[in-house]
Amino acid sequence: MCVGLLMAVVLPSAAQTDFAWQYGKLVNPFTEDGASSTTSILTFQNASSWRFGGSFFFIDFIDDNKADGFNDKEFYGEWYPALSLGKASGREIKIGAIRDISLVGGINFDGDANVLKILPGIQLSWSVPGFIFLNTDFAAMLDASSGVGKGGAPKTDDTGFMFDVSWLLTFKLGAASFAWTGHAEYISGVTNELGAKVRSWILAQPQFTVDVTGGGWLHAGVELQYWSNKLGSTHDEFTPQLLVVLRM
Repeated sequence: MCVGLLMAVVLPSAAQTDFAWQYGKLVNPFTEDGASSTTSILTFQNASSWRFGGSFFFIDFIDDNKADGFNDKEFYGEWYPALSLGKASGREIKIGAIRDISLVGGINFDGDANVLKILPGIQLSWSVPGFIFLNTDFAAMLDASSGVGKGGAPKTDDTGFMFDVSWLLTFKLGAASFAWTGHAEYISGVTNELGAKVRSWILAQPQFTVDVTGGGWLHAGVELQYWSNKLGSTHDEFTPQLLVVLRM
């Protein structure tokens, strides 16, 4: 799974498009033993800036080697358009280390489970030496899913919220260029339409990559995925995934 909110910022260029491939063993949290399966993820993602803010979109195409109803030719995506208050007002916003404040309207969608979440919130962009960006996001989570009645996952109440930290830091060792990027999120617990509790969870997805060609268009490395109470279950996950990124 790629990083949500990772690049919903004003980029040096007007737009950036990535095609990524990840490969590793991921836990099925809806099995009693939390069994894991070898999983491939193909991702399209785009980050762009516009006159009054930015936009970040990604969609994952996921398939594993076990026909168990989870990650079987599945897709999952997120879109986060952002309105920069600094750009919209024409005035620099600087409060201590905060360099900008944006309003964010997120959409999360899942094909197999028929899940649709709306995430209105706020993003703080921080000025931290060495980081290309460091953002913190706080958003409500409103469930617009179809629910069990239409063959989807149980719909949840609208009391949930998300807190997310995303970052990008680049550095060089000799002639090689490296990047450390990713995000970490906390999702609060909620109750679903069947009366069951969906646990709060923590998900962290730091990525370490190297510019393979030196030209900035092919990167390779690893994503370390840590998930406590994966998708609101009682199962945890810590797994490395091979990562290859083609950058346009």
